[in-house]
Amino acid sequence: MADNSHKTARIIAVAAATTISLACGTNYAYSAWSPQFADKLRLSSTESNIIGAMGNMGMYAMGIPVGMLVDSRGPRPAVILGGICLGLGYFPLKKAFDGGEGSMNIALLAFFSFVTGLGSCSAFSASIKAAALNWPQHRGTATGLALSAFGLSALFFTMLSAFAFPGNTSGFLLLLSIGTPVLVFVSLPFLRVPHPSTYTALATSEEHASGSRRSSNQMRRPKPSHLRQDEELSKQPSSSALDSDADDTTDERPPNTELDADESSSLMSAPGDVDAEEAALKHGNHHLHHLDISGRAILSHVEFYQLFILLGSLTGVGLMTINNIGNDAQALWAHWDPSVDKAFISRRQLMHVSIISSFSFIGRLISGIGSDLLVKRLRMSRFWCITVSSSVFIVAQIFATQIQNPNFLWVLSLLTGTGYGALFGVYPALVADAFGMHGLSLNWGSMIISPVIFGNAFNIAYGRIYDNHSRRTPDGKRSCPEGLDCYRSAYFVSFAASVLALGISLWSIHHEHTKKRRLAAEAADEDHQA
Repeated sequence: MADNSHKTARIIAVAAATTISLACGTNYAYSAWSPQFADKLRLSSTESNIIGAMGNMGMYAMGIPVGMLVDSRGPRPAVILGGICLGLGYFPLKKAFDGGEGSMNIALLAFFSFVTGLGSCSAFSASIKAAALNWPQHRGTATGLALSAFGLSALFFTMLSAFAFPGNTSGFLLLLSIGTPVLVFVSLPFLRVPHPSTYTALATSEEHASGSRRSSNQMRRPKPSHLRQDEELSKQPSSSALDSDADDTTDERPPNTELDADESSSLMSAPGDVDAEEAALKHGNHHLHHLDISGRAILSHVEFYQLFILLGSLTGVGLMTINNIGNDAQALWAHWDPSVDKAFISRRQLMHVSIISSFSFIGRLISGIGSDLLVKRLRMSRFWCITVSSSVFIVAQIFATQIQNPNFLWVLSLLTGTGYGALFGVYPALVADAFGMHGLSLNWGSMIISPVIFGNAFNIAYGRIYDNHSRRTPDGKRSCPEGLDCYRSAYFVSFAASVLALGISLWSIHHEHTKKRRLAAEAADEDHQA
């Protein structure tokens, strides 16, 4: 009975984390309201992209301080901060829209957009850490659920807006300013991390069996030097160590049973299925269970730069379309059929945001769960999910440079959502694989600085290209009647970045395979010497 109650509590906690994540992906709905926002406030495409980029910056650039907060104080303080910032960010943007041109300067608009990103980052980082701690041995699947809800966020709020405030941008912004903090605070009481003792109580026979074999293995032979270095790192005090939540009576610092949990297991594995662990030991990758690398220490590992560049390249490509699909639709329709009214274009923009969001959800869910299956069932690398993501982005950029009929623009939205979802569905698990679970929030926060750099570069490039093809109308508004030529050059740049990412993902698979073979050879040599 006790085991069942603990398991139920963990399931509820992951459900709460997933609901919180649903409130945190609304920055990806920016293109659903940004064209109307820019039109009413007389903003150029570059100015609109700067506002959107500041939202992305708040989401990604604040990853390190937010990660330190989550790792040191637990999820709850970060969730509270996130809910407050989401409300304080969106409501002033709504008031600015209602006030029209001159009601708020660009700097303030960018600042409040940044605050919405900060709120999303804070609550989302906490939800990911809570999901990972509740199911440490199934982190690909557990975090995949929260990540998929994050991808579904834009669809959820655009559909609510279409039902409650059809064609009303002010109403949409009001919904964001109220709905996002409500979701966060309603879920907060259920966001718990179990007491460390429950990890042992709930451990499957797979974990007990693998733990006993690992202990006997380690007693029989000395560890190679690189494994001893990893253990020495894990013994050093870490600034990201989990302290107990001020509002909880339980200690959120995971015990060794959590850190040693079988990485390659999934929620669909049966108790007593120890083949994956045996294969892990055979191939010499059991050291991954003991990794505890965080902070500046990750800068000495090639995996950090590999993951950083790969994430930045693909998020830059994805964010460029996510933030500008509304401009794409507006430009194509203005050229294809100038007679269409603003209400029609607004509905099409909402449709594209919904497509991106729904397929981002699907991509995240499949990637998160699928990566566990790749590791356990097929003995393959998680990086194959990134190879798939890169390939989908390459195809998406090709379509983006060719689609002139706006009725087929949905293809770009579908591919972009799928590729972006597949990327983020697996990435936290890749970071945990590379550096360990203990400092996951801090390491993830360090990693997601890359979208700030790459995303801003791609968005600003798009804005300048679009503005160079635009002209100002007599009433002071800007428009581009050239259709595909308004933005086509930007997608040639993103195509090159997608090809680069594909090459890095394939190299990563080769690097991981080579590393495992080297570890296996060293372990065999140690056995021979013993």
